[in-house]
Amino acid sequence: MKKVILLLLFPVFLAAQSHTSHKSDYDWLTNYDMAIKKAKKTDKNILMFFTGSDWCPPCVSLKKDLLDTPKFKSYADKYVLLYIDIPRNKDLLTADQLADNKKLASKYNKKGSVPMMKVVNEKGHELGAMSGYSMNGEISYHTKFLAKYTK
Repeated sequence: MKKVILLLLFPVFLAAQSHTSHKSDYDWLTNYDMAIKKAKKTDKNILMFFTGSDWCPPCVSLKKDLLDTPKFKSYADKYVLLYIDIPRNKDLLTADQLADNKKLASKYNKKGSVPMMKVVNEKGHELGAMSGYSMNGEISYHTKFLAKYTK
């Protein structure tokens, strides 16, 4: 009986993990200092993605509709990618990572808007920001934003 219950619950656990993971085909960094160093070395701007991976439906949808798609590759190659997650489930990140993310949010996302894409240069100066997502699959506003700040 226990095996049957586990087999029935297994897909639920897999689905829950897919919504909270930030793994993708792209090289998202989670350390700001490393992103700054890489931006200086590669002469690219940094694309910061502020998200609430386990509680924000628009964040999950934007990730699925744009950030985890092959269409995003042409943009991802032109930026240093920095993933800044503020989950409600504190077990998803280490305490240090969560503290670092909150510190970045207090500097670059003072209103706490998610999802938010913010572009900064290699010195950390803000170039532009876009927040929100309508969850209807319409990503043209986001792709125009991304195209605007590529070097």
